[in-house]
Amino acid sequence: MWIRFIKNWTLPIAMLSGALAYFFFARVSWVAPTKPWVEHAVVFLTPTLIFAQLLLTFCKVEVRELKPRRWHAWLLLFQIAAVLLLTGVLVSCSLPELYREVFEAALVCLVCPTATAGAVITAKLGGSAASLTTYTLFSNLMAAVLVPLLFPLVEPHEGLTFFLAFLRILSKVFPLLLCPFLMAQFLRYFLPRLHQKLMECHEAAFYLWGVSLAIVSGQTVRSFVNSEATSGILWLIALAGLTTCVVQFYFGKRVGGHYGERISGGQSLGQKNTVLAIWMAYTYLNPLSSVGPGSYVLWQNLINSYQLWKKRKRDAAISSTTRTASHA
Repeated sequence: MWIRFIKNWTLPIAMLSGALAYFFFARVSWVAPTKPWVEHAVVFLTPTLIFAQLLLTFCKVEVRELKPRRWHAWLLLFQIAAVLLLTGVLVSCSLPELYREVFEAALVCLVCPTATAGAVITAKLGGSAASLTTYTLFSNLMAAVLVPLLFPLVEPHEGLTFFLAFLRILSKVFPLLLCPFLMAQFLRYFLPRLHQKLMECHEAAFYLWGVSLAIVSGQTVRSFVNSEATSGILWLIALAGLTTCVVQFYFGKRVGGHYGERISGGQSLGQKNTVLAIWMAYTYLNPLSSVGPGSYVLWQNLINSYQLWKKRKRDAAISSTTRTASHA
């Protein structure tokens, strides 16, 4: 009973837990978030959990199952073009500091790869989980290249040249996104028993995601509370998350639909690894921009809930029609 409750309400439980934990620890002097050891623990723990999630997810993937499709290329081109466009605006235009955070929020929502849990929702909606998993790998590769290449241009690191900042981000992001896949394939062929054990624990990725979400939710709340931005700017950042969410679901569905994979296309482009997005925004951009992907969590799950409701309603109608026909 409790396990089912936690599975059904993991999102709000994780976000609420992270927010409450921040407010609690912020008032306990010896563990206040300003303490260096807490900062180091959070910085280390979040990418570690993301790595573990990706490893458990990719253990279920066989290389021969990864079949690139034409719509994969179109979605990748859309992401790259949108990311380059926003980067150009941020680098070339003299935007006020507060409004830069709005564009940075949109940027991280666009460059973020597909969610590791996306295959679950896609399968429930009747799409191809295999196609989505293939795109998940491609989008991770794209993010591993674009994030270290562009983020130092958007938020220059004080005391670091572009090349050094590029190497620093690359050293953290590239292994985080690609090594899990390489390790999963290594375990499959050279340590099959360990690989099988991890396969049996693949549902643990869901709970690791919940823990990660709680941590980054606490970070987002901290950015929100400590920010000097007005409520209007915060709403604009949340609106940037909503806009990028709707646009990506729409474009993904249109392109995927053209190739007979409307559901897979929409989920591939629209359903994001928001834990990773919040971590990247908080770590490499203005921390307040993490409110954007933080709001994206809400928007994408509202869209997913609506899609699942429509499918249940459609299935119920089909079932009712079938029963009526059988009685006729």
